Amino acid sequence: MKITIALLLAAGLALWNGVGLAASGAVWQVLLAIVLGVAAFFLGRRSAGSRDTWVLLAAAVASTPFAFLNAWDWGAGLAFYGVGFVLPWFAGRFRRQQLDLIAAGGERVRALEREQALIAAEARRRERERIAADMHDSLGHELALIALRAGLLELTPGLGPEQRAAAGELRAAAGSATEQLRQTIGLLTDDAEPTLTPADESVGDLVARAASAGLDVGLTTTGSATPSRAADRALHRVVQESLTNAAKHAPGTPVTVRVEHGPDATVVTVHNALSTVVSAVSGGRGLHGLAERVRLTGGTFHAGPADGGFTVTATIPHRETP
Repeated sequence: MKITIALLLAAGLALWNGVGLAASGAVWQVLLAIVLGVAAFFLGRRSAGSRDTWVLLAAAVASTPFAFLNAWDWGAGLAFYGVGFVLPWFAGRFRRQQLDLIAAGGERVRALEREQALIAAEARRRERERIAADMHDSLGHELALIALRAGLLELTPGLGPEQRAAAGELRAAAGSATEQLRQTIGLLTDDAEPTLTPADESVGDLVARAASAGLDVGLTTTGSATPSRAADRALHRVVQESLTNAAKHAPGTPVTVRVEHGPDATVVTVHNALSTVVSAVSGGRGLHGLAERVRLTGGTFHAGPADGGFTVTATIPHRETP
């Protein structure tokens, strides 16, 4: 709108001067140059490729003959108009570039702020998963061992009714605490199974620790272990969760762990017999988490009743999937 008014004023001044309506042509030439300069400045501020630039150029060219019919030397006048038109246009273009740079800088700052917010949110999520993994791998396993000890105590011959009932209550309380722990893990991980690395412990150490807590467990290993780090973590997790489930749901029953290392994959099988002791109902988070972890390594997972008990079988490739 401002540019249109300026162009109309420029054309009017040029015609007025050209038809002799002004007493002094020089005054109107100066006014015409000012109007064209203002229009050129605002056009320069517009985005590149604007067709208004050509409109202004056409108006300047068209008004020049009328402006100089009664005025100065043509050479001096054309130079005057050229400077009055070109310089304001470049000034407007410079201002446009300044504004574009300021806008781009502001957008870049906002983009960096959004990126930092995403990084901070991801860091908080990873910290929650780390805490959840620590709780699941340490507290969950220890609670399962407490339930195991209580279950063994409950089955001890010659135990009085009150002591047997107390042992049963302790076992039930440990199972309840385990379920509450699983619910807390669900809150910390947005209902996703933690996938971070468990404690740095070999499968042999894990089985020995469970045996020292009273679990009747035996380990058989064949072949040479050459898995990747991810496969080794998955192997440890499968055995740990299987022993935890056996201690929780089948206390007092024998458990066998068989690890077969092949050239390309490791097959782990954990089997426990059925228990006569009623256990707390599981939320199933552990087995679902195991299946997902093994799947991420490119392996297979199966868990279910077999051979008069419960069997967990996982095939874990040694190479990490891309």
